[in-house]
Amino acid sequence: MELDVERLGAIERWTILGESRRNSLSVALLRELVAHQARASADKALRVVIVTGAGDKAFCAGADLKERARMDEGAVAGFHKTIRAAFDGFEALPQPVIAAINGVALGGGLELALACDLRIAAEGAELALPEVGLGIIPGAGGTQRLPRVIGAARAKELILTARRVPAAEALAMGLVGQVVPAADLGPAALALAERVARNAPISLRQAKRAIDRGLALPLHDGLDLENRLYQACIPTADRREALIAFAEKRAPVFKGE
Repeated sequence: MELDVERLGAIERWTILGESRRNSLSVALLRELVAHQARASADKALRVVIVTGAGDKAFCAGADLKERARMDEGAVAGFHKTIRAAFDGFEALPQPVIAAINGVALGGGLELALACDLRIAAEGAELALPEVGLGIIPGAGGTQRLPRVIGAARAKELILTARRVPAAEALAMGLVGQVVPAADLGPAALALAERVARNAPISLRQAKRAIDRGLALPLHDGLDLENRLYQACIPTADRREALIAFAEKRAPVFKGE
């Protein structure tokens, strides 16, 4: 087992188990991620997923280079297909996903975080896409997702220089949404997940879908998509519960119906 899954009510925390190798991405880990994504996708009681790394040194340092060194070109191509499936799977999850970046996030590690919806980092974390210094380019979404998060000019600067970005700078450029002391990362990530999870599950899923799919569309088409997803919320029991709770001056109790 290379992934620990802990259930915390409507939240799950997925921890990459590989502290001695800086939580690098092995084939076995990627397969576990894909399997848990399939399970989570069908779990209507699950509202938020947190992804983090074991220990306090690394969130994920990218591909397991020792494992990669034993692969021929065909195996490398298969690995790349698997890593794409795992990272695309986080985007495809109906639940919001939070990356709790507890240390370095390099190469595929940063690409994993970019595939998540929200990112929170420990103060000592460093983020980078160092691939051009290794004779390759980011190949698991980095060249596409990073510009969508921080803009093309800044993304080019980070990718073409391969430099490491400290947590404070990552916050300033919008690469992460929050930076906290390392000792507070777990509680802060859980608090963020709880703030998300207390909202209507169907609304959370529709909002995530509207943003992700709308980014690839012209504005007018994106607005049409938003309207369709909005209209799907109108007949839900959760929307009626929100109105009743407002009138009764109490917190709504959402059931995802």
